[in-house]
Amino acid sequence: MDINLLAGFVFATAALAISPGPDNIFVLTQSLSNGVKYGLVTTAGLVSGCIIHTSLLAFGLSAIIKENDNIFLILKSLGAIYLVFLAFKVYKSPGTLLVSKEKQPKKKLKSMYWQGFTMNVLNPKVTIFFLAFFPGFLFSKSLSPFVQFYILGFIFMIISFIFFALISILSGVIFKQFKEHNNLGDVLKWFQIFVFLGIAVYLFFSQ
Repeated sequence: MDINLLAGFVFATAALAISPGPDNIFVLTQSLSNGVKYGLVTTAGLVSGCIIHTSLLAFGLSAIIKENDNIFLILKSLGAIYLVFLAFKVYKSPGTLLVSKEKQPKKKLKSMYWQGFTMNVLNPKVTIFFLAFFPGFLFSKSLSPFVQFYILGFIFMIISFIFFALISILSGVIFKQFKEHNNLGDVLKWFQIFVFLGIAVYLFFSQ
């Protein structure tokens, strides 16, 4: 078991969780408009949806990886290219982050959970991202890829929940920082670019 590889996955996942994206911005907005409890329930819904994408990845790729190393190499290369493409999309996007604090009609907590879950499950970009991200962090030669994908998936879910929950709990402080520092959006934008490029470089050189 490659502990360094697992540590790298944990670091990369934490960096991605901090980077501004539709999911954590949605959590921040719900927390600001409805309260921390709603943000935490939304977080639980978003994160639990990842088990579906992990399952699609595990059942779809495990057999391929076991049968053909060349296909696995191609998949990792395409994953790195996709991450470079994501970095380019972030670069072309505006640096401003639109976060609303306006009150919205409150839904039931159960509805907020299922809204977060559905948002995640029905987003094909999450599956594509998992396909690009996970294969480069398979950390064991003795465990099957199927088991490793689920381990990585649960690590991803736990770390994402921790950071999204912190965003929800600290939503008021975060919103205040956005209001007081106009350049914060640009800083986070470049941070996200470096995260995507850093993971892409790792995938290229780990082959």
